[in-house]
Amino acid sequence: MAAQFGRRLCKGAVTTAVAAAAVAALSASQAPGVTADDNGRSTAADAQPSPDATAGDSGATGNSPYYTDLPPLNTPSPAPTDGTSTSTPVESEAGIPATVLAAYKKAAAELQESKPGCNLPWQLLAAIGQVESGQARGGRVDADGTTTSKILGPQLDGNGFALIKDTDNGAYDGDSAYDSAVGPMQFIPSTWAWAGRDGNGDGVKDPNNIYDASLAAGHYLCRNGWDLSTQGDLDSAILSYNPSRDYLNTVLSWLEYFRKGTYEIPDGTGTIPDNRSDGNGGSGGSYSSPSSPSTSNPSNPSTPGSPSPTPPSTTPPPSGTPTPPAPSTPVTPTQSVDHLEDSGTAKLTAMAGDAFTEQISTKAENAAGKGVAKVRIRFTIVGDTDAAFTGGEKVATALTNSSGVATAPALQAGETTGAFTVRATLIGRTVTGPDYTATVTQRVADTLVRTTDTALTCTPGGEFADAVQVKATYKDAVADKVAATATLIKSADDATENDKGPYFKDADGKTVRTLTGLTTDADGLLKLPQLYSDDTTGTFVLRITTAGGATLDVTLTVAAAETSASPSPSPSASS
Repeated sequence: MAAQFGRRLCKGAVTTAVAAAAVAALSASQAPGVTADDNGRSTAADAQPSPDATAGDSGATGNSPYYTDLPPLNTPSPAPTDGTSTSTPVESEAGIPATVLAAYKKAAAELQESKPGCNLPWQLLAAIGQVESGQARGGRVDADGTTTSKILGPQLDGNGFALIKDTDNGAYDGDSAYDSAVGPMQFIPSTWAWAGRDGNGDGVKDPNNIYDASLAAGHYLCRNGWDLSTQGDLDSAILSYNPSRDYLNTVLSWLEYFRKGTYEIPDGTGTIPDNRSDGNGGSGGSYSSPSSPSTSNPSNPSTPGSPSPTPPSTTPPPSGTPTPPAPSTPVTPTQSVDHLEDSGTAKLTAMAGDAFTEQISTKAENAAGKGVAKVRIRFTIVGDTDAAFTGGEKVATALTNSSGVATAPALQAGETTGAFTVRATLIGRTVTGPDYTATVTQRVADTLVRTTDTALTCTPGGEFADAVQVKATYKDAVADKVAATATLIKSADDATENDKGPYFKDADGKTVRTLTGLTTDADGLLKLPQLYSDDTTGTFVLRITTAGGATLDVTLTVAAAETSASPSPSPSASS
């Protein structure tokens, strides 16, 4: 780790003393209680091992080596806005590959739901992922989040590391003699057996999958009732992962660095660290190469599972012998995508409150126009709208099928009417993608009926005994929250507002013959206010209309009260 800072600082011809001072300055900006020791390494004065992280405990990783590079002294810089790979070393170390970053955030969000008292920040998962595997070796993962080749720690045979004999029959590490730490979060198989999780919902718990490994690491760090918002529990959780003070300090340094800012970079473009705690460099040592997983162990070449570097030959090749080409990193499906295009999405229109009947389909194609399978497409709702994908999310992801087509989850319209945009982008790279326009229309009704058939009558200058109530439907279903208007008109053939006969009253008691801003309730019902009448008698029409054109005319009658006839006098009896 000190070598890493020496490498950076020597470019400015600074002295060792200045380098130590720089590290001390970084340490001073870290978490509370972190200082610098005589070697320039940050130390946590109050950090104490947890009860299950003692000197004899190998933690989640079996005391496997880890990357010791510390973060840059500079504050993380923003990502390039044009999608090019022109980042400085500081910028590239602040960037986290898209799929890896998504996995950390997804795991932290799930832990916030299941274990809110843990207060797990996703930046802690990023810090551990940085230290354990350099963010899955710079984000060399496929669209599902699985590493393009296994990341294996050295054989834990007790030779400089913990002694852990095989517990998985070589299922994860390919070694039936001893265990090795596996995957981007470096779980030993015996720990994965109980801590493993399915983070990407494919029904498999795979330590080589960044979604699975991140969720497992989150649960591992959140056990024992730890509250990671407190320094003591945070230290205990990290020490339980790897019971090393140097490991603790390195993770804390990266945690603080990522908390100051980071951003998403394309998969496969991250910076791989240079230095490891066992003295091997970042590109060599016991970690398998992304292009060709190793299958042998340095101390026992016949034992599979623990990769080792092949010593370079010191004998020059014979004259004329062609130099074999250097191994190349395989092109991932994401890297092969040239562009995204619409895949026959129909017109996107829905009434407020309803689900859109059509779904967005986007196709990922390579430069030859062939569909690319197993890449992730992100769909983002843009604009002033309360529409959302199923579950209330504004952002959704989908995996392309064998034809390269990804279908977004169903859209649900909110109450805000008008147009908005759904933007399709490729996760892991910046490529051209389509925008889709979706439109939310107002709620409508196509039918209005009265809920009773009672005659509506009133005497001159009186009030109607029964209120008018109607029910609105649309395609035989309840039409709720539909706007309506009620107007007392001159006749069925003349929709002009009447100036005599029945009327409503406003809040001040004044005569009103048109009501606007009415809305049907959840059952599609609309009950009008009390009706009154002046002294004019006759038959009148109340017209109710809704958005969508439903119309109902209601007959109102104003007539004098009937008087009962006086009884005729009895004829006088004749004498």
